[in-house]
Amino acid sequence: MLRVTKLADYGIVLMTQMACPEGQATHNARDLAREVQLPLPMVSKILKALAREGLLNSHRGIKGGYTLSKRPADVSIAEIIRALEGPIAITECTDRTHGDCGLEQQCPTRGNWHRINLAVRDALQRITLADMVQPVPKCPSPLLEVAAASSLVRML
Repeated sequence: MLRVTKLADYGIVLMTQMACPEGQATHNARDLAREVQLPLPMVSKILKALAREGLLNSHRGIKGGYTLSKRPADVSIAEIIRALEGPIAITECTDRTHGDCGLEQQCPTRGNWHRINLAVRDALQRITLADMVQPVPKCPSPLLEVAAASSLVRML
């Protein structure tokens, strides 16, 4: 099973909360933790990492906190995941480092794993924070759901 780590998942949740149009510009860790119902230490850790990677600006002082460093439409989900987890890689041999696999050099599927990794990375690059604050459109019929799923599979 492919999964996004809790750290990346929570980072996306926090960044999406900060990108909500009805929200305030500057967010502090305590308020964000309460709003998204996550532990304050985890929220603080994620916000610091996102600021260190340039996705958030940190402001000191009584009215301090964090602001998005770019418009929501200019921040991709891939950027958030990379900031918190490093390169997006489905398998060890697709992250541009040599993995622990002894078959890596002669692996018959390595090239295809690179294709799959690129498709996943490109899909995540196309989804922005602006997309994440929009409600997911409901499919009016099961046939449209199948068509949507088929187009996603073709994308990958």
